[in-house]
Amino acid sequence: MNGKLVLIGCGPGAIDLMTLRALRRIESADLVLYDRLVNLELLTYVKPGAIYQYVGKRAGDGGRQQTDINLRIREALEAGATVARLKSGDPLIFGRAAEEIDIAEDCGADIEIVPGITSSLAAASDSLITVTERAELQSFIVTTGRTASDQSRPDWVQCVQPGVCVAFYMSVARAWKIQSTLMAAGIPGILPAIWVERAGCDDTRMVSTQLDRLALDAEQNKIKNPAILLLRYPHSLAGALKNSVTSSSQQA
Repeated sequence: MNGKLVLIGCGPGAIDLMTLRALRRIESADLVLYDRLVNLELLTYVKPGAIYQYVGKRAGDGGRQQTDINLRIREALEAGATVARLKSGDPLIFGRAAEEIDIAEDCGADIEIVPGITSSLAAASDSLITVTERAELQSFIVTTGRTASDQSRPDWVQCVQPGVCVAFYMSVARAWKIQSTLMAAGIPGILPAIWVERAGCDDTRMVSTQLDRLALDAEQNKIKNPAILLLRYPHSLAGALKNSVTSSSQQA
């Protein structure tokens, strides 16, 4: 008998941002595996007799390794169980979902993905920031400040362009690297930015800043993960800067 893997997006933390489908899938699961940032109140929805297990880790703490999680999922699926894999935010955004989907496919198990509110959109909502805006912002990009290696690092300069709002995940420790890389490429230092700590939670905290103060304001305000960095580069700002440069050149 084949089991079933359900990847569940649990949103940024607040339980009332969960979907009804997510709660119902938790209630029907035989095994519930949950990450560090998942609201523990969700465990009250686990049915009697089902097993729930913490498989989260902090950066650098050597916690539960993905290979161990994959093995646990495989064992349960091969036994015919329904496995609910609880992930913060949305499971398809920096959730390592691909590896777990591969396990389920290899087992011939059914797969369901329940989307959740990703932290970047919760951060935008908390700070009343639009990530797209007619005539100003036509694109919204989600990227990361931390990767497995520098060779796999996203091209931040290509991301931060006029008409784009960019959300950086896992970026607190890389604030100076992001700031210096963008400014060295000519991205204006006055580009508006905001740090949003624990987006979507009751204790969320926001620090408004700009590109040339990114690292300093993060340090002075003791920004801690989980935090999202939002950078907006509206067309009006790009146009104003271009006109300013042209005017200065003509005066010279």
